[in-house]
Amino acid sequence: MSRKSKGCDAERELIHIFWQTNDWAACRVAGSGSIKYPAPDIIAASRTKRLAIECKACKGNSQYFDKKEIIELQQFAHKTNAEAIIAVRFNQEQWHFFMPAELDETNKHFVITREHLQNRGKLFKELTQQAQE
Repeated sequence: MSRKSKGCDAERELIHIFWQTNDWAACRVAGSGSIKYPAPDIIAASRTKRLAIECKACKGNSQYFDKKEIIELQQFAHKTNAEAIIAVRFNQEQWHFFMPAELDETNKHFVITREHLQNRGKLFKELTQQAQE
């Protein structure tokens, strides 16, 4: 399976999870990562909350993000009054959700490690319950 195909499958998986949750809708953004304008992988919304989501599924012990990718996510979120969220799923684990500020920063990248998932990330239920409160 190609890396692009794996990414699309992960995005679709997350969209299904949102739709199966009461009061949430989600869709993939066509061209995310390949057009000149900032665009998240997924847009999700409830009646009270909008999320712009950068989505990654990985099999190693860490996931790196280009700084440009995170900056563009934040730009899109700002222009649309959405919350910028990073969704990461390591193989055989649940999705975890992070704010960009919760990622560690290197010279060229942002990074999240498997060991930081429980300390920094929210699970899907925690993320969606906040919108209902």
